Amino acid sequence: MEPEQAGRRGVKATIVRWLKRIMVALLLLGAVGAAVVALGIKRFEADLPSTAELKNYQPPQVTRILARDGAVIGELFTERRTVVRIALIPAHMKLAVLAAEDAAFYEHTGLNYLGMLRAIAVNVRSTSKRQGGSTITQQVVKNVLLTPERTFDRKAREVILARKIEQELTKDEILELYLNKIYFGHSRYGIEEAARYYFGKSVRDVTLAEAAMLAGVVKGPGVYSPRINLQRATARRAFVLDQMLAKGFADAAQVEAAKREAVTLAPEPESLNELAPEVVAEAQRMLRKLAGPAMDRGGYTVTTTIDPAAQSAARAAVRKNLDAYAKRHKLLAPLKRAKKEPASFDGTPSGYRVFRGVVTGADDAKGTLSVQVGTLRGVVSLKNADRYNPKGLKPSEFAEVGKVVRVSLMGAAPPSVPEDPETEDGDPTPAAAASAVPTAPPPPQTAPVPLRLELGPEGALVAIDVRTREIRALVGSYAATRGGLDRATFAKRQPGSTFKPFVFGYGIKARTMTPATILETNPAALGSNYKPQNYDESEGHSPARLREALAHSVNVAAVSAIGRLGPSNVAAFANSLGIHAKLGTDLSLALGAYEITPREMATAYATIAAGGLYEEPQLIVKIVGPDGAELSLPPRPPSHRAMEESEAYVLTNVLTSVVRDGTGKAARALGRPIAGKTGTSNQAKDTWFVGYSTDLACAVWTGYDDAAPLGTGEAGASAALPAFIEFMKKVHDKRPVTDFPAPRGIVRVKIDPNTGLLAYEGQEDAIEEVFLAGTEPSDIAPLPDGGVDGGEEDGGDGGDGLDAGVAAADEEKKAEEVPEVVLDPGVEAKPTKAEEPTPKGEEGKKDEGKKDEGKKDEGKKKPSTEHPAEPPPF
Repeated sequence: MEPEQAGRRGVKATIVRWLKRIMVALLLLGAVGAAVVALGIKRFEADLPSTAELKNYQPPQVTRILARDGAVIGELFTERRTVVRIALIPAHMKLAVLAAEDAAFYEHTGLNYLGMLRAIAVNVRSTSKRQGGSTITQQVVKNVLLTPERTFDRKAREVILARKIEQELTKDEILELYLNKIYFGHSRYGIEEAARYYFGKSVRDVTLAEAAMLAGVVKGPGVYSPRINLQRATARRAFVLDQMLAKGFADAAQVEAAKREAVTLAPEPESLNELAPEVVAEAQRMLRKLAGPAMDRGGYTVTTTIDPAAQSAARAAVRKNLDAYAKRHKLLAPLKRAKKEPASFDGTPSGYRVFRGVVTGADDAKGTLSVQVGTLRGVVSLKNADRYNPKGLKPSEFAEVGKVVRVSLMGAAPPSVPEDPETEDGDPTPAAAASAVPTAPPPPQTAPVPLRLELGPEGALVAIDVRTREIRALVGSYAATRGGLDRATFAKRQPGSTFKPFVFGYGIKARTMTPATILETNPAALGSNYKPQNYDESEGHSPARLREALAHSVNVAAVSAIGRLGPSNVAAFANSLGIHAKLGTDLSLALGAYEITPREMATAYATIAAGGLYEEPQLIVKIVGPDGAELSLPPRPPSHRAMEESEAYVLTNVLTSVVRDGTGKAARALGRPIAGKTGTSNQAKDTWFVGYSTDLACAVWTGYDDAAPLGTGEAGASAALPAFIEFMKKVHDKRPVTDFPAPRGIVRVKIDPNTGLLAYEGQEDAIEEVFLAGTEPSDIAPLPDGGVDGGEEDGGDGGDGLDAGVAAADEEKKAEEVPEVVLDPGVEAKPTKAEEPTPKGEEGKKDEGKKDEGKKDEGKKKPSTEHPAEPPPF
């Protein structure tokens, strides 16, 4: 063998040996690497989240509050999302998303290896540009099961889980999770909410062009939202359409037509919660009670009895009324400094109370006023002060330096029950307890404290359908903001004279009083230590009939009546009508001294309007859960009869005199029969009007949260009644005029207006009065010259002859002894000729001149006495 050949063979053998060694090393390294990978996977798998969560994944959804007609009036959500099943999503919508995000979704097994390598290369070459190679499956894993941070451990878990869920879920299930989870900007999550927000329609109805634009938003909502940059969004839409053509998801004709389609965005939606935040809050409380923590995931649909048009009219009426008050009392900017303005607050404010502060400066650039409140430096932002700044004046123009203004601390919520020092159990309320506990001195102030203006009073309005007892409108404040105090439901305030109908109503029910009963009006004649004065000093010189006393709100007459009837009986009667508040049983009850909510007052008057049948008012009628199952609502309390129909009719008839001739006569502008009552507490701290038509009962309250007096000249007729009129005018527009139908058991007789006895034959000033059958007077009024035309020589019982009528055993004989008794045909009572002055009523406004009692306004349509067979809904 040649040395040269031997050398070659030696080199070759050496190479072979080294190759064998390298192969062995590689095999060993591969084995070690595989072992390391296996151990790593095992380590990652040990603490991986369970994929079972995906199978039952329920992302947060929107809970919608609906009006009675199905319109959305409010929403509750942590993420604004509506889950939609994949079968309901059109094919072109799904394909548009796939074209934009993961065209090979239905082909890969969860990972796009080429895309991952490409992303790694881009990220290595550039530190400024970052590219992701994630498939839709990986994005579902990242968004649902993992956290979004960018770490190797998280990416490794993502890869492992992506392969795993591909084995456990179908492609459609994964795509459904993705389309319902992703964010589309503007607080909208999921494809359904995105379609509603951008195009005002369900995803089931979007066009190919709209689908492409929605798919384009996903990459970057802050960049590609058509509401932010329409030009860029349109370019992105074109890219998605081109991708759909390239992938065979759409043909050329479809793509070209979609590119030519104009972008038509839905109007920017208004805040739904501005219409009825009080209703949304009540729905939220009910959901919390019925669903517990599950309500936080959303997806519920709550149907209420609210009528959107009535709710809007109610809010507008309350605001218009309070704006008129502000104008009367010069609460609108510019606020001028008064020469003899009361001193500002002296001390350190705390908690929810209203304090007087002094304007010390203004910052037009920041839109704020500086206000000194005792020892505290505060700042008021005029950003949300439109109520008092309708002209949009700058802070320096809004109020003069030195002007004293009413303010409260921001962040301190109003008490739920103003002016209620004790609960029903006799314990202090939280608000009262908090104010009673001494607080530690505040730390040294470093920055001004935010304050809110409290210049004007607040208002509340509740409207209840008389027939169904469903609440049609519920307004608890001037501002329609979430989290505010619903004064209609929670503010307990003194009802004043609006309580008087319960006193006289019980007298009618007990058959001890009639509209003709003569009542004392002179405070000096009251046989008790409680001797209230009449609001109108012209009252009290002579006794008055019950109808007159209620129409003109004579305080002494009501106190005299409750003294005869028994306060405990009246309190029990008010409870049966729907007043659930704790009522005292003393004489002051007659004048509304005990606090009641507007909602309770509307309920009680609705009971009277409905013929005396009490039914618990309803606001929430149906709740459907995320799974489509209906939740069981708390059982509605059983109805009961608080008054007979005939008794309720007599009381209603008397209450129409308040509007026709008394303190509520401004409501005659409605042009239809209205029964109701004004109310004013001491110093006009609370003002009311509560009334009803044949269709709707409505309570209105106006007052300050801290029970400050409303001011000189203010009362129920000026501070509450205008809102009632404004609201009722709107909701009754184009509705037929109907009168209160008279039930069986009603009689009408002509009586003497001065004595309440039967009119003597030929009496020219006789008036027609309504009675329960058997309670009409049996004695005849004496002749003007002192003679007597029939009846007893002594003039009978000097009143309404009620006892004799009830005790009579022979009804036919009694009927013969009572002349001119007419079974009620359901027509409003009219006087024969008597003209009586209308004295100044509770509101302190004289009505000069005289009118016939019961006279109808001329030129008005004659009301029907029957309800329409199918009354149009509100």
